[in-house]
Amino acid sequence: MADDDAKLRAVFEAVLASTLAGRGVPTCLGLDMETEDALWAIECARPDVPPELVAAARRTFEGQLDGSNSARERERIARRLAGRDG
Repeated sequence: MADDDAKLRAVFEAVLASTLAGRGVPTCLGLDMETEDALWAIECARPDVPPELVAAARRTFEGQLDGSNSARERERIARRLAGRDG
C-alpha cells in the first residue's frame, strides 16, 4: 500500500507541476475527482496562482490518500438517497 501511495504521490506532483506550467490537467491517472477539481482551480487561476490554491490541492490529495475524500462522497450520496425515501 505504501508503494502505491508513493506512486500516486509521484503522479500528483507531476500533474501539479504540469498544471502550474500551463499544460492543463490530464485525467485517468488515478487522481480522484476532488483532487482533479483542485488542480483545475489552479489551471483556471493561471498565470497568477495564489499559494493557497496549491496548498488546497495538496490537502485535497492527502484526503484522497487517507480516504476522507471518498468517505465524504459516500456520506453525500447516502444523504441524497435518504432524502428520496421520504
